[in-house]
Amino acid sequence: MLTAQASPTTLRRREPFPAAANQRRLAGKPSSLPVQRRPAIRAVISSGDSKTGVEKTSEKAVESDVPSAKSGGVSVRAVIRIRKKMKEKLLEKIEDQWDSFLNGIGRGISLQLISQEAHLGKSDDTFVRGWLPRLSDNPYVVEYGADIVVPSDFGQPGAVVVTNFHEKEVFLMEIVVHGFKEPIFFTADTWIHSRIDNPESRIIFKNQAYLPSETPPGLKNLRQKELLSVRGDGKGVRKLHERIYDYDVYNDLGSPDVDEELARPVLGGEERPYPMRCRTGRRPSLTDPDTESTVEKSDSVYVPRDETFEEVKQNTFSAGRLKAVLHNLIPLIVSTLADSDIPFTNFSDIDDLYNDDILLPKGAKKSHLLANLMDQVLNVGDNLLKYEVPAVIRRDRFSWLRDNEFARQTLAGVNPVNIELLKELPILSKLDPETYGPPESAITKEIITRELNGISVEDAIENKKLFIIDYHDLLLPFIEKINELPDRKAYASRTVFFFDDGILRPIVIELSLPPTSSSKRNKKIYTHGHGATTSWIWKLAKAHVCSNDAGAHQLVNHWLRTHACTEPYIIATNRQLSSMHPIYKLLHPHMRYTMEINALARQSLINAGGVIEACFSPGKYSLEISSAAYESLWRFDREALPADLLHRGMAVEDPTVPGGVKLVIEDYPYAADALLIWAAIQELVESYVEHYYSEPNAISSDVELQAWWNEIKNVGHHDKRNETWWPNLDTQDDLSSILTTMIWTASGQHAAINFGQYPFGGYVPNRPTLMRKLIPQPGDHEYERFLHNPEYTFLTSLPTQLQATKVMAVQDSLSTHSPDEEYLHQLDQIHRLSSNDPLVQKFFENFSVQLEEVERIINLRNKNIELTNRTGAGVPPYELLLPTSPPGVTGRGIPNSISI
Repeated sequence: MLTAQASPTTLRRREPFPAAANQRRLAGKPSSLPVQRRPAIRAVISSGDSKTGVEKTSEKAVESDVPSAKSGGVSVRAVIRIRKKMKEKLLEKIEDQWDSFLNGIGRGISLQLISQEAHLGKSDDTFVRGWLPRLSDNPYVVEYGADIVVPSDFGQPGAVVVTNFHEKEVFLMEIVVHGFKEPIFFTADTWIHSRIDNPESRIIFKNQAYLPSETPPGLKNLRQKELLSVRGDGKGVRKLHERIYDYDVYNDLGSPDVDEELARPVLGGEERPYPMRCRTGRRPSLTDPDTESTVEKSDSVYVPRDETFEEVKQNTFSAGRLKAVLHNLIPLIVSTLADSDIPFTNFSDIDDLYNDDILLPKGAKKSHLLANLMDQVLNVGDNLLKYEVPAVIRRDRFSWLRDNEFARQTLAGVNPVNIELLKELPILSKLDPETYGPPESAITKEIITRELNGISVEDAIENKKLFIIDYHDLLLPFIEKINELPDRKAYASRTVFFFDDGILRPIVIELSLPPTSSSKRNKKIYTHGHGATTSWIWKLAKAHVCSNDAGAHQLVNHWLRTHACTEPYIIATNRQLSSMHPIYKLLHPHMRYTMEINALARQSLINAGGVIEACFSPGKYSLEISSAAYESLWRFDREALPADLLHRGMAVEDPTVPGGVKLVIEDYPYAADALLIWAAIQELVESYVEHYYSEPNAISSDVELQAWWNEIKNVGHHDKRNETWWPNLDTQDDLSSILTTMIWTASGQHAAINFGQYPFGGYVPNRPTLMRKLIPQPGDHEYERFLHNPEYTFLTSLPTQLQATKVMAVQDSLSTHSPDEEYLHQLDQIHRLSSNDPLVQKFFENFSVQLEEVERIINLRNKNIELTNRTGAGVPPYELLLPTSPPGVTGRGIPNSISI
């Protein structure tokens, strides 16, 4: 029988045709087939185990004589390609013979062609049958054949109905129909469930985009049926084989049945607004009916079947690698270091992470996956774990100590999206003064004036020379609770920067605690100073700012603004846009595997007791802070890159440059490179939208598109449904702007804030994820110890060796590109989805050429000695927005989607 449970990601780049064959098929010619020979249907199917995979292969052309015509119809042939599970040789041979027998007698897969014309109907059901398995270039792929008879006046086929009579699911890659005027392609890339699990057959449409109003009459009912099949009814527990896209709140982060300390509030609703996630329907926990029951670490959290993302044979995907880190390596690290979890006490302790090894328990490589991960990625041999030297100190191990490097990373680091122009003084809080004290910041005009080298504050503001990173209002409501946690001490920070002579430097840091009965203004100001004591205190203040920044980066800019806010777009796209819809085809490559990664994060990263809570400052309040940021900061209209830069005052409008904005700081590597990527995406989207929506009112009359946008606003982002800033969806410009924002968020924006996590965060002093002590004050017992050994105070304020090691393992994994990553410039998806439209193909070819030019420009910028945030002694180039990358931790490369 056909085997099941393999992930579609084991064939992520599913390109069944070599490049030359692609060109022939786009020209309407059968690939590699002599003119006198004509198989009518080519189906590509795979099946396998979820823990295994196959390498990329090219499809061998299958040649056969034209079957004889039968009375009243034409007999044509199907070629079926199936992927097998990896098994022991004897068991594999037995299963091959059984699969061959089932398909040989026609009891495996049933195909039925549907005509585009309603009155011409459909062919009879035809079972796949024929010869014994033919091995392809890959030993885990076999091929079968089938004969199908269609009426001579059948017209053009528009869909194929596929029924799987095997006991397990199979993976259908593509069906190609020859015998009409030109080859007709049915790209599937989908799991076909067993009829035992679900009696409903699957509908696969041909590779042609249709607006709802243009749907051929024979396909209209099928189009609606396909959409209804994936929406579900909001009831019951979802099963892993299903393809149901439905919504729920974040009620699965806590584990109250395990421990009452692991209870967490529900995110989503008036009290704690949040985007919606995919509904799994698990039963409520026993101790809290509002919380969903937890899933064992070895089990999978439900996501629709085609969203799953698993391991590939020999070369592990990023998602599989992350699972190995979270479920295998992290527990080993904990068991190894927990009994001696100690702080760093000198810088040699930190250096040892890269120079020496961590001895893991014997037998640590208890799984093939973990052994492969350790040996190939984490430099492990004989149970010794060793980390690579992070890029931030590879060229200059002392760079992190300098103020200019601290400032440079606000423009060219892993979190370059929080710095904004300081437009006026005094700096005011929006928090309730009755609870949080006077709204005025302690950073006064007089304090700033002392740091400006003779320039007046008024001139500095007028000439756009003052900038700020302000975490005060976001964090202050949580500081008291955070500081009650064991070994956690935090402030709410503000940092003011001065930009002069092309150099950005920090000049003032404000660290705030909640008001007390004795101090309504519990704010302290720090400047660099020139004495030994003030210099060390300044280092501690910067470390606290970095800790704030690390939390804001991970919880707000990374998780919330890319991962969580994108999930409702994916759900709505599958629920409301048919796979025939041109906007579905455009978005699909940018939405793959995100739901699987998000489900894994809810299980092991952002969950109660997960890595984020264990190793970042906010601890158990991490996701509540994320919710607060969603409520007060997130707006869809400002997720567009130019709008974000304008809002932060980092750019001014200028229609003559890419993106339509001119940067206030020209040497702002993230923004300068991002605008090139944004402009390329925008041009592609505008051309695509104009092509499909050339008629007046075409957008406002598109019922699927309007339902899609309404669902995103009113259901997916339900807690923001009444906001007035949601864009309208009436014109080409409206649609182009919305789509460009979504694609940018899933590709360039995520790449810019994800793949630098280990290169910048892998050295603990550069970017501590938490602080364990407040800054010592005169009169404190700790202050006397600080004066005697400031290095000890600094290092023992950082995360412990266990916390640092756990974070480094996760950051390393999150920063890793898989061996077969699908990057933004690649056209594989478009070749298959739009092969019948040469103009659309041309749009994407132009886009690929543009990205090649972007890469050339970025490389030139990184060699320009005048751009000191990219070049200089020990300064690493800014490469996070280079479109391409080899596998591994490279600090560059833009994948199509949020796939890690």
